[in-house]
Amino acid sequence: MHDIGDGHHHDHEHPHPAEAGASADARERWKHDGVRVIPGDRLDPNTAQTPGMYRQAAINAARVGAQKIWAGTVAIEPDAKTGVHHHGALESVIYIVSGKARMRWGDRLEYVAEAGPGDFIFVPPYVPHQEINASTDEPLHCVLVRSDNEAVVVNLPDVEPIERPETVHWIDPIHKRP
Repeated sequence: MHDIGDGHHHDHEHPHPAEAGASADARERWKHDGVRVIPGDRLDPNTAQTPGMYRQAAINAARVGAQKIWAGTVAIEPDAKTGVHHHGALESVIYIVSGKARMRWGDRLEYVAEAGPGDFIFVPPYVPHQEINASTDEPLHCVLVRSDNEAVVVNLPDVEPIERPETVHWIDPIHKRP
C-alpha cells in the first residue's frame, strides 16, 4: 500500500514514465497530456453566448481533451434572468465569486434560495429552474462546472417564471425565449 498524501492508502501501482526504463515518448506524453494549468486570462469565449451573460470555457474537450466535464466562468449583468429550463441528465455546480445569485426551482418554481460570494449551488439533473442575478445594479461572477462537455438545455415554456425575464433576456441557442 502507498500513502497518497492525505492519510488514505491505495494498493495498486501507477507506472510513472519518468522512472528508469520509461521511454522518452512516455515522458513527453506525460509532460503534455498530464496536469494542465489554464491561466485565468486565457479562457475561451468561443462558447454559446447569451445577451446579459458572458461565458468563457476553461476546461472542455477542445481545450484540454476533457471527456466528462466542462468548466468555465460566467459574468451576468445586473437583473438578468433566464427562462425556466433544466439541463437533462447533467449535474451542474455554480460557485459564486462575487455578486448575489437567486435560484428558483420546482414544478412551479415554488422554491427559492440565494447565494453570495464563496457559496456553491448544486443543480441536480432534470430539476426545472430559473437562474437570476439578484442584484439590480451589480454584476454576478461565477465559476460553472457541468458533468459533461455537451451543453444540454431543455426549455420549459409551459412553466410560468415567477420572476419574468424582462430586463435582460438570456436568449441564445441554449436559452431560448419561453
